[in-house]
Amino acid sequence: MGNIIQKIFRKEIKIALATILALCILVYGINYLKGINMFKPSTYYYVKFSDINGLAKSSPVFADGYRVGIVRDIAYDYNHPGNISVEVKLDTEMRIPQGSSAVIASNLMGGLRLNLILSRDTRNLYAIGDTILGSLDSGLMSTVSQLVPKAESMLPKLDSILNSLNAILADPSIRATLHSLQSTSSNLDVASSQLKLILKGDVPQLTHKLNIIGDNFISVSNNLKNVNLQASLDKVDSTLHNVKLVTDKLNSKDNTVGLLLNDKQLYDNLNTTFINASTLLDDLKANPKRYVHFSVFGKKSK
Repeated sequence: MGNIIQKIFRKEIKIALATILALCILVYGINYLKGINMFKPSTYYYVKFSDINGLAKSSPVFADGYRVGIVRDIAYDYNHPGNISVEVKLDTEMRIPQGSSAVIASNLMGGLRLNLILSRDTRNLYAIGDTILGSLDSGLMSTVSQLVPKAESMLPKLDSILNSLNAILADPSIRATLHSLQSTSSNLDVASSQLKLILKGDVPQLTHKLNIIGDNFISVSNNLKNVNLQASLDKVDSTLHNVKLVTDKLNSKDNTVGLLLNDKQLYDNLNTTFINASTLLDDLKANPKRYVHFSVFGKKSK
């Protein structure tokens, strides 16, 4: 009987120990998910607020954009409304200089965080457990509240603009213009189709011809490359020299052709001779008996 009781007692102890261990693990896990490390040393400060705008426990605490801790606890003074004490848990290396403050700000995701605005006076520090002043940063909501009156003042102008736009769109000429644009777009589509047909039919042929012309040009260029240009130029130069010699001789009077071309007296004499010969031939035709006499009996008449 005693052994049975002892076994039951041992079993209950094991169950109790397992339950306690599970609860410890659960508490540690919940705190770890909240960002609370129960085994890591930390320091504590208090921040005084009149409004925390929904700041919750485990909200992050930042200093110069770097996370240095979390919100450990929030206490509201029911006897003195408007007094809220926020306990923040910071890294052990973190010290807050005197003159610093804390600001509650919202991030882009809609959550809240606590920003420490640190003073540059690092010689005088708050003691651990001291209370610093806090404030609420309206941030984006303040900007929106400033823009709302401006937007309200712009609404009548927007209404007037919309009415003018409706009047313009109701104008029949706008519809006619849109119809014309639609017709133009259709014509452009037809022209584009025709251009595609032209490019498909004629451009390949034109390209082929251009290729042939290019090949011919290359052939001509190769032939020109093989021509002895210097020899050809020498022949042309020799021909021009000979032409110059002939021209000089024609202009000179020391040869027959030059005399014929340059001696005016000879030209006049030849001209006179031709005139006399022409006159003689005319007279011979007119009076042949004057120059030639015939007789039937072989006797020349007088």
